[in-house]
Amino acid sequence: MSQIADPAHPEAASTTSPLSLPWIERLVSFDTVSRNSNLGLIETVRDELRHAGIEATITSDPRGQWANLFATVPAHDGETNGGIVLSGHTDVVPVDGQDWQSDPFKPEVRDGLLYGRGSCDMKGFIGAALAMLPKMQATKLAKPIHFALSYDEEVGCAGAPLMIADLLKRGVKPDGCIVGEPTSMRPVIAHKGINTYHCCVRGFAAHSSLTPKGLNAIEYAARLICHIRDIADEFRAKGPFDELYDVPFTTSQTSTIKGGNAINTVPAECNFEFEFRNLPTMDPEQIFQRIESYAHETLLPKMLKEHGNGAIEFTRLASAPGLDATEQAAITQLVRALTENQDKRKVAYGTEAGLFANAGVPSIVCGPGNIEQAHKANEYVSLEQLAQCEAFLGKFIHSMSVEAQAR
Repeated sequence: MSQIADPAHPEAASTTSPLSLPWIERLVSFDTVSRNSNLGLIETVRDELRHAGIEATITSDPRGQWANLFATVPAHDGETNGGIVLSGHTDVVPVDGQDWQSDPFKPEVRDGLLYGRGSCDMKGFIGAALAMLPKMQATKLAKPIHFALSYDEEVGCAGAPLMIADLLKRGVKPDGCIVGEPTSMRPVIAHKGINTYHCCVRGFAAHSSLTPKGLNAIEYAARLICHIRDIADEFRAKGPFDELYDVPFTTSQTSTIKGGNAINTVPAECNFEFEFRNLPTMDPEQIFQRIESYAHETLLPKMLKEHGNGAIEFTRLASAPGLDATEQAAITQLVRALTENQDKRKVAYGTEAGLFANAGVPSIVCGPGNIEQAHKANEYVSLEQLAQCEAFLGKFIHSMSVEAQAR
């Protein structure tokens, strides 16, 4: 089916339907918002792989409602170790409160763009990779190719660690990993880490006419929030800096807050959530220790002088390490060669590439679509980007062949 370019979207160049379009439409049709189970999608992929003679390993969360999938297309000699992982997350962000022009879970192609939640982030890459399975199996592979599909990436990369731990336990050691987050099919060699926390500040309730008898949790929470902002301002002013990032310094912010129950009551509790996104060269634990030390060594003594019920409690919600790939890594050189792109790109958003890298699997990020379209209403990926991804994967598969490896 021929598509006509839309002048409002210059990336929507005229093209024919990509080979992977049916697979991607199928994946987008699953409502895998992180709060929902992804088992329907995972089981569908598992069954399709099994039909092709590929058995997948499933790792589930403790409740059995979410799951990762890892599967291997073996080398021609049956070898399943080594090789390259094609990695993607199956969960998507919510559509609540967004103004969509079409059903976000009924994908539509309009003017050379595929609309639907997850089309860009990142079921486009997953579908393209799965669509290339027949080509993988028809190629005399010198090394295996792996599929890694995870859950709960959007809520802090909670699922992939279970899958990676299982790989380590089973002695599976890939040579490299390509994470297909949307990069407009340009290699990304580094991204920031992300760390999210919940903080509960506990005070003591009292009638507002008797404020000295109470302990105002909101006011002390506010002091801690301002301290977090002061740290952010310090990073912005003094660095360290890495100008290859669009935001070239570590950032932090408070994102949600809730406390109090009446205008005439001293609030007994205040809860808030905050995050910081660190350059991969910075230790996230040291950043958190600055926040925790201020809370426990400066604020808490003052609180306890006012009332013995004072407390400040932190809970880590999620943590995903940054990525800082080396140019010397074979996976970096491979993706640069396949994309014919030598530009150094680093991004502020997080991916699962840092998790694989920390487990000893050199990783890089490269996938179809533009991150600016992710998480928005009317999310889309262009058919042209999908075609570029398919071409890239085709060259990648050839690079894994006996013929190419012998050169």
